[in-house]
Amino acid sequence: MNPKIIVALDFGREDTAIAFCKKLNPALCRIKVGLELYLATGESIIARLHNMGFGVFLDLKFHDIPNTVAQACKRAAALGVWMINVHALGGRKMMEAAREAIESEASRPLLIGVTILTSMSDEALHQVGVNDTAESAVSRLASLVHQSGLDGVVCSPLEVKNLRQQFNEDFVLVTPGIRTPSDQQNDQVRVLGPKEAIEQGSSYLVIGRPISRADDPGKKLEAINALLV
Repeated sequence: MNPKIIVALDFGREDTAIAFCKKLNPALCRIKVGLELYLATGESIIARLHNMGFGVFLDLKFHDIPNTVAQACKRAAALGVWMINVHALGGRKMMEAAREAIESEASRPLLIGVTILTSMSDEALHQVGVNDTAESAVSRLASLVHQSGLDGVVCSPLEVKNLRQQFNEDFVLVTPGIRTPSDQQNDQVRVLGPKEAIEQGSSYLVIGRPISRADDPGKKLEAINALLV
């Protein structure tokens, strides 16, 4: 099976994260381990999730000089994770070094480039000196990711339609910022519903608080999956 939902573990303790994951069906989702949880637990959380049957997206967004990022990606790949990511703003040399570092791994993870964070609006980009719209910046960075030989990008669902027209079906589009009408938007700015995101070309949907803060996370996961059928 190839579940479309990636559930973000927005927790700071390993026991809390594992207890939550016991409420989820690994046939219906993969799991995203981000900075907070990884810093709290280290590699042990990855092994425990694998033993529970979950594929793992290790979301550490590497962004450094090419050699440092290459070695970090090689180490991450050795953990047997399903997906890792780097910041596209690190440039082509950095992304190519990351790709080359994992090519010989027996179980090569998908390598994804982060374009523009979904928490950033056009105004926020202008504040940091990017005098462009988020949509244009995402398109430009996605082209650079593609040229660098990576497997796809992380982007907001609002950019998915244009990117799917720009790239073929093999180019993976991972989209956070997914909310159903009953969900709070929280700190996400560029959001869309799960069914609409898939219809417009998303490959995978990253969903955190709408599932992790639900009264019944397992039922919420099932409900969102039902929307995608």
